[in-house]
Parts: sequence; C-alpha cells; structure tokens
Amino acid sequence: MTDTPHFPLSAVVGAHALKLALYLTAIDPKIGGVLIEGPRGMAKSTLARGLADLLASGQFVTLPLGATEERLLGTLDLDAALGQGKAQFSPGVLAKADGGVLYVDEVNLLADHLVDVLLDVAASGTNVVERDGISHRHAARFVLIGTMNPEEGELRPQLLDRFGLNVAMSGQPLPAERSDIIRRRLDFDADPQGFCARWADEQDRLRQRCQRARELLPQIALDDVSLAAISERCFAAAVDGMRADLVWLRAARAHAAWRGVQAISAEDIEAVAEFALRHRRREQSAQAPTPDQPQAPSGSASSGAGQGQWGEMPAQPQATGERREVPSWPKKP
Repeated sequence: MTDTPHFPLSAVVGAHALKLALYLTAIDPKIGGVLIEGPRGMAKSTLARGLADLLASGQFVTLPLGATEERLLGTLDLDAALGQGKAQFSPGVLAKADGGVLYVDEVNLLADHLVDVLLDVAASGTNVVERDGISHRHAARFVLIGTMNPEEGELRPQLLDRFGLNVAMSGQPLPAERSDIIRRRLDFDADPQGFCARWADEQDRLRQRCQRARELLPQIALDDVSLAAISERCFAAAVDGMRADLVWLRAARAHAAWRGVQAISAEDIEAVAEFALRHRRREQSAQAPTPDQPQAPSGSASSGAGQGQWGEMPAQPQATGERREVPSWPKKP
C-alpha cells in the first residue's frame, strides 16, 4: 500500500521566511529546529510535512499533546530481561522520528518536562531510556518543528531559547497570494497524485539543492571574522547566554551552503539574523555598555557631582523591555 500523497513543499505559496528557515535546518539539523508562531490555517503542518521530503528518511512523526513520557521515550520490558537475559525495548516517538521530522503542534501547551526531554534529545541526537538499572540507547536525530500561538500561552524563556530558529507567520497574505493558495489547495484535493506529478520536477530540484548544500557544508569554515561580527550583534541585542551566537553562526554557514558558495559573507549573516534573534533579544531602555567601557566603582559619585555619595540621587526605576513582540492572533475555538 502506497502512502497518501501530501502537499509538496515546492508548491506552497509565500511563507518565504519560514521555508528558508526549514531549508537551513534540513541542511544542518544541529541548528536546533524551528519554532513557528502564527494563527491557525497558515499551513504550518503542511510546510513541516513537506520538509520531511528533503531529509534522508522522509519520516514525519507528530507528537500528540496528550502524550506520556513513556510514549515519547519508549519503554523497557523488564520481564523480558529476566526471561531472555536482555531487556526488550519498545520504541517511542523519538525512535520513530530518527532521520526525519518531529512535529509538535501547540508546543506551548505541551508539559514542560516533555519539552525539556525533546530539546535535550534534539541537541544530543541520542535517546537513553533507563529503568531499574537497565538502560537502552538509540539514535534520535531529527529536525524538531514546534508551532504555537502566543495568545494561548508562552513557552518558558529557558525552553524558548533552546529552539534554534524562530519565525512568525503573518495571518494576512495579499489578495493575489490568497487566491493562489486556495486554487492550489483545490487542485490538490481534486487530484492529489496528479498535482504532485505536476510539481515533481520542482520538488526534485529543491531536494537536490538541499543535498548539494549538505555536501558543501563541511567545507565552509566557521571563521573568526564571521563569529566576531555575530558576537558584536548578539551583545548589542543583550541576548542571554551564548546559544544565539552558535545558532546564528551555524545558520549563516547553512545559508552560504544553500547559496552554493565556499565562505560565509555578510549577506549570509544578515539573512538569518532575525531567525536567531527574534526570540532571544531584549529591548533595553538604557544603552548597553560597550565591551571596553570601564565600570564605575560601587558607591562612587557621578562625574561632576563633586559631593561624593551625598550628592547622589536615589536610584530611579527603569522600565524593562519585553523580550519580543507578541502578535495578537485569535485563540482556537
């Protein structure tokens, strides 16, 4: 029995930023996956499913919201260990997703401990299941795609940061684009096999381009000049931790590979900047200090005060900026 055809990624209208972010993670899964924000009806699952065609196995696995930890990780049958001398492992969602795409719809509504496990395994590429001193280890390398509507609940900042890239989708395509979206959807629903056949050449070109980029990727240096430029931008954006620098550098290299060039350029750094910074930057009311700016000793007066501590004004409250702008999208019924 053949698989039911799904809408080809190359036939998706618009969503250029999201498609680029997905291509980059297909080229280098170590980027850490993509968090997609947007309202319902924006073809988020269609895009994620289409991404599976660009990977080696083509696997597309969905993690249900109500999944248990055992369903995610898999289970060990200890009775089999006693009878046969070895534990029998029952694969979970992570094992089934190996080599493909793991899709989590409404990831902000998933239990935090499951999100922790997901992101840790996505970073390491290995899942370890332990029970009563017996353990089983297996490869779990996948592209993690999460979707969410921030109006229905935010991810904790620590978990938000673990997603490599972040893309927000607009809920208002232009009229001509909307017409193309509906027309292609109707054509696909009327004849899925025929529609996919008409887009087969475009899909094959896209698949080959990603494969060539994966082959070129190891030849592109993660050079110091690019890293210095990225680190300056991360410092200016007041991001927490160092993950943004690493993700941004990897994404810039993947973008260079996508373009088919041998080195990272300013064009590549700029092309992925918003993907890496959107969910990590902090707006600040006061200007951040430059790296070489000396800090005034504790308790010293400001220059020109001339009165030491007696001339100081009491500390004034300062507004702290939000981490990111949250669009207003309608909640799901």
